[in-house]
Amino acid sequence: MTDTPAVSVIIPMFNAEKFIAECLESLLAQSLQDFEVIVVDDCSTDSSRAVVERYAPRFGGRLKLFATKKNSGGCALPRNKGLKLSRGEYVFFVDADDLLTPTALEELHAAAKNFSADVIYLERHFEASSDLDEIQIAGETLGTPTLETENLAERVHELVERKFFLTTWSKFVRRDLLLGHEIFFPPFAPAEDDVWTCALIFFAERIVRVPNPVYVWRQSENSVLRRERTEQETLTFWMKPIVRGTKLLDDLMERIEFFRRNVQYRCAVLEFFVHTKTAQVFESSLNLSPPEIFSAIKNEFGESLGEHDVLISWLLADLITQQKIFVQIKNA
Repeated sequence: MTDTPAVSVIIPMFNAEKFIAECLESLLAQSLQDFEVIVVDDCSTDSSRAVVERYAPRFGGRLKLFATKKNSGGCALPRNKGLKLSRGEYVFFVDADDLLTPTALEELHAAAKNFSADVIYLERHFEASSDLDEIQIAGETLGTPTLETENLAERVHELVERKFFLTTWSKFVRRDLLLGHEIFFPPFAPAEDDVWTCALIFFAERIVRVPNPVYVWRQSENSVLRRERTEQETLTFWMKPIVRGTKLLDDLMERIEFFRRNVQYRCAVLEFFVHTKTAQVFESSLNLSPPEIFSAIKNEFGESLGEHDVLISWLLADLITQQKIFVQIKNA
């Protein structure tokens, strides 16, 4: 492997002892061997680190294990750390419980080089049960690799029409694009993938959609989205991207002349972002009273809302309550 490997595979890891071995095995089986693996452990409490350490010799120096100082509760911080430590021409973020097909890196790297692409976007992937007994192809049917429009207005239209899959692992990205535009993951979950993907759509010159189903997405109960939570915890979990992510997304667009000149597209992106989360907020609040909703929001976000913490908490609680009343009337 050269000092600048073709690909840096970055794996955020937390309590993945059941799956990380299979993930690493799929990397050992790659037909393209010019890659490095950076595993960033988010303070696992199981034997995940020991599993990775046992695999390290088999990668011949291409696997490096790092750790966060304290558990971050998501993938953003480990991914950012891995990106800063990476050396590859391209970066591919892989979740610790997922796998790659044997020719995945070769196919994605070849497509990136052939099209001089900033981003290779995976139109299709495999979805698998936790035990891998059931595997099926999911995603859009695309016959050949297709160069995405460079017109930002058209890209925004495709985004709000949900023509982009927002998961991080569906993009194979030129590392210089990420570092050059400081495209990092915001420090919250869920929806850190959403903001990151929006940045790629806004800054990348050449995005190529490919039909190659090379990624195996395991439907694991270990994921952040599937962890058990109380109703109040679920409410604030889905409120996080609305309260914290909206400002970050707007700040991101402020950096781009197109959005400064075209406020209608800026509003369309923000509306899309919020609306994709409000359904989850509404569902999680069905059995909560207005005071419980208010308290959950203020207790979780009060400090970050500053002097308007009471007002914003009350407005959000009232908005959710009005939405519930509207649905009840509609269904009566």
